[in-house]
Amino acid sequence: MFARPFSINIPESALDDLQDRLRKTRLPEPLSGLSWSEGMDADVLRDLLAQWSTSFDWRAQETALNQLPQFVATLGEQQVHFVHQRGVGPNPMPLVLTHGWPGSFIEMQRIIALLTDPASHGGDPADAFDVVVPSLPGYTFSSPFTQAGCGPFEVAGLWSELMTGLGYGRFGAQGGDVGAAVTSWLGVRFPERLTGLHLNYIPGAYRPPLGETDPPLSEEETAYLQRAAAFSEAEGAYAHIQRTKPQSLAVGLNDSPAGLLAWMGEKILSWCDPRAAIDHEWLLTNVTLYWVTNCIGSSFRPYVEGSRRPLLFNSGERVNPPLGVALFPKELPLPPRSWVERGYNVRRWTQMPCGGHFAALEQPELLAEDIRGFFRDYR
Repeated sequence: MFARPFSINIPESALDDLQDRLRKTRLPEPLSGLSWSEGMDADVLRDLLAQWSTSFDWRAQETALNQLPQFVATLGEQQVHFVHQRGVGPNPMPLVLTHGWPGSFIEMQRIIALLTDPASHGGDPADAFDVVVPSLPGYTFSSPFTQAGCGPFEVAGLWSELMTGLGYGRFGAQGGDVGAAVTSWLGVRFPERLTGLHLNYIPGAYRPPLGETDPPLSEEETAYLQRAAAFSEAEGAYAHIQRTKPQSLAVGLNDSPAGLLAWMGEKILSWCDPRAAIDHEWLLTNVTLYWVTNCIGSSFRPYVEGSRRPLLFNSGERVNPPLGVALFPKELPLPPRSWVERGYNVRRWTQMPCGGHFAALEQPELLAEDIRGFFRDYR
């Protein structure tokens, strides 16, 4: 059997240990008036910790997640956890959705039904997808890579093998954050298998062709590079340490649930659009998944390996399958279309009215509509 059914069942002892650690939390005393300027807002953190240790019901969240059809496949030495929901329509298209950091497969919890059964949500059944949502290696229930040197490039190979095992010869791919890098590498490595790619984020490791024969940088592109540099200077400390000294950081976060919540919660809450703020129940569910699976250290690996093998293109090289891009206004700095077209075959470019970094979670209806619209021409 290629894959076996899977359901989440965290031991009660792990939840008891979590509660014990939460009760013993020792927080630093912050300076007054810092708010979010130097990291997680202290008042927000205290409120979340109080909720996590009192009213948060993991078992209720676990039951809800187990409504998703989950499986585990063994691909070589890797155990890959994934959701596989069949589409409801005349000819569903296979589509693999890849999450990022500090998210997990539950980022896709709301969008899956919109893609698999569009007719039940005001859409056309002809737009249905067979949706596959794998957990990245080293995230929650997927085993980590067993050796260094494996990052988004290698994950793309795993996803190709997974889709083959599920009986899909050709398929579409979609992603944001780390998932955008994996999706892009799928397009580079397996262009003959990709019906198309859809991204809601352009990978930070993307380096387009900028040789002597390529067009010079435009003012818009130069301005983007300046914005990206400013963001990296002001907000990029997390990425720098996660790709350079992840082991030291992982020790503290793997031992302190309060530390883990502060590290992950700051990014989740500050990267979303405040007009549709992330539900705190979802945030605590996501952080709990990281905690009970001891995966924070292994979740840093895409940063290490992605920096060692960036999406670097020389003149004439590009991602050939057609690309659709959905741009959400509160996303991290995004390049202009001309920058993306230097290395991708851009066919659709949609400016969204609202939403941030976690598009499938924040604005699943908007994202699903754009995914359906893009792939409609490639069925």
